[in-house]
Amino acid sequence: MDKLGVYVHIPFCVRRCNYCGFYSNSIVDTGFSGAKSSQPLPTLSPDAEEAYIDGIVRKLAMYGRHNKKPVKVDTVYFGGGTPSLIRPDSAERVLAAIDDSFGLDDDPEISMESNPGTIDRAKLTAFRKAGVNRLSIGVQSFDNDVLKLIGRIHDADQAEEAYMSAREAGFDNVSLDLMFGIPDQTFSQWEETLNRAMDLKPDHISFYSLQIEENTPFYSEYKEGLISLPDVKLDRRMYHYACDLMREKGFHHYEISSAAKPGYECRHNIKYWTFADYLGVGASASSFIDGARWTEKPGDVFADSDKWQAEQGEEYHVNDFLDNVGEYAFTALRMDRGIDKDDFEARFGRKFWDVYSEVKPELAGYFDDGLLTEDDRFLRLTEAGIDVSNEIMAEFV
Repeated sequence: MDKLGVYVHIPFCVRRCNYCGFYSNSIVDTGFSGAKSSQPLPTLSPDAEEAYIDGIVRKLAMYGRHNKKPVKVDTVYFGGGTPSLIRPDSAERVLAAIDDSFGLDDDPEISMESNPGTIDRAKLTAFRKAGVNRLSIGVQSFDNDVLKLIGRIHDADQAEEAYMSAREAGFDNVSLDLMFGIPDQTFSQWEETLNRAMDLKPDHISFYSLQIEENTPFYSEYKEGLISLPDVKLDRRMYHYACDLMREKGFHHYEISSAAKPGYECRHNIKYWTFADYLGVGASASSFIDGARWTEKPGDVFADSDKWQAEQGEEYHVNDFLDNVGEYAFTALRMDRGIDKDDFEARFGRKFWDVYSEVKPELAGYFDDGLLTEDDRFLRLTEAGIDVSNEIMAEFV
């Protein structure tokens, strides 16, 4: 039986962070000011939340009715936005709809992104009871000046408190999201953040270099010369320090921006990097099933239409052979194991280097410089090669 991942987009935030380019809206209790652990948690407008979750449930039922092959959902990922703003019973409704529409696997990974300013022990206990078993906490930094600059609603102590509350609520799979390469961020600030994160002993860490996205406050400020990013040398020093420290602490650096204690790799995100099927529901969510990609329009989740797949979507594209092999190679190179040439041949019916015979000479310099390595089965980036990964990946698409 095929396994399917389901991504559920929750497009609500207390306020947009200065760097965030994801689709989201602010529909919250206006009395919330942020970064005060003693105040009540922010809440969504009940009507807005119920209408949105109703739409998610209808969309899942539609997909379930039109599904033509036996599948089980083995990973669910609540992303956003700020999914932890929803009520635990809303998460429970979505999981029940997934089970009704497709069937949940016996041991599913159910992840939820969370903002430390929107959770406490009681709410996390309820999320755990609802079925969420993996929590990703958007810490970003343990430096309050950095947090203020990027527009987060929490402070460093709240982030640590959120982590402890997650453990007390019964979560035994907790990830911390961290960010580096932030305007004016120093190496010592990043070093302190990483070491404080390590002291908490999380099971997984995601660590991303800030990218300036269009239609964000940072984009406008960057174009006007009001902020500047760390130079490439400092950015790469930050990245490799993180890689070295996590290895020292027993983490498996399994993907360019992800490290986990053995057995705690994010099963859902691995689907994205291994050409597996996943269904996205919710405003702006993207899907990839049977070689077709589509993206939902922001308003489509509220529709009553029974149209299948992405006839209403912003984008709908059926991959051809070159699309498939290019995407496979591009995403596989994000993983530490790299491109599995045996798996490539089994999937596509052709040997890897037969397909990319014209590309191989262009890669010679990367091999000579120790940026790419190959054995009988795998082609992979070295750690030094990660610094020019986009350049190398582009050769395959």
